[in-house]
Amino acid sequence: MITPEDIQAGLERGEFFLQYQPIVSLADGRCVGCEALLRWKRLGRMVGPRDFIPLAEESALGGLLTYHAIETAARELGPWLLERPHVFIGINVPPALLGRGGIEYAAMKTGYQQTLREQLVLEVTERGIPDGMGMAEMEEAARSGVRFALDDVMLDSANLAILARCKFHIIKIDRTRVAGIAPGQPRPEWLEGLAALLATTNLQVIAEGVETPEQAQVLRDAGIPMAQGFLYGQPLAARALQAFHAWHEPGGHGVERATGP
Repeated sequence: MITPEDIQAGLERGEFFLQYQPIVSLADGRCVGCEALLRWKRLGRMVGPRDFIPLAEESALGGLLTYHAIETAARELGPWLLERPHVFIGINVPPALLGRGGIEYAAMKTGYQQTLREQLVLEVTERGIPDGMGMAEMEEAARSGVRFALDDVMLDSANLAILARCKFHIIKIDRTRVAGIAPGQPRPEWLEGLAALLATTNLQVIAEGVETPEQAQVLRDAGIPMAQGFLYGQPLAARALQAFHAWHEPGGHGVERATGP
């Protein structure tokens, strides 16, 4: 069983690293962004995110892991992102980071504060919705260019209440909803509710867990602009993501010069 002490020791030993899952435009297949995913290789074996992230989020370790992720992403992709202002990076943020200066501290530590702020998307889950202080910090960060995404959206009443109360720029449709798009149910009811939501807001949408061309076509026809999932690519190391991006640029199909370590 994983303990907080194991996580702390893993950080000290440099066992945590990042992979980046591409996010593509459904309209033309371009790579428009990525999500940074924290990985842990402990004693030669991979530890699943569900085995350590919920535990870390219950303590100060959640903040430490997030700082580590932001610092790593800045080091591995920062110069490359600066040359591509149209590409964004999503990073998951635990509740402990919101409302106590954590966003600004992370921005100052990594250099995101001035240079990459508008390319940074901080992803928050429903369980991570902050208190009043946290929402105030989210609003302040949003005014300075940082965008926020609500992750794992099921389009239920709880999600809609959160969207009415907090400032979000992007919603990420939960993979279980996307999995429901199947030959026997090509256009599930939640797509109609999503269309109504988008008609009255300026929200952008990313569909997670897209695995089949049929799912992609249904989402495209519904007007959802972006997607991620195994149909487009597995999570990649930084240099592999850069090559993926080059391959999916108009007139691409070549390997892009890697920038960073």
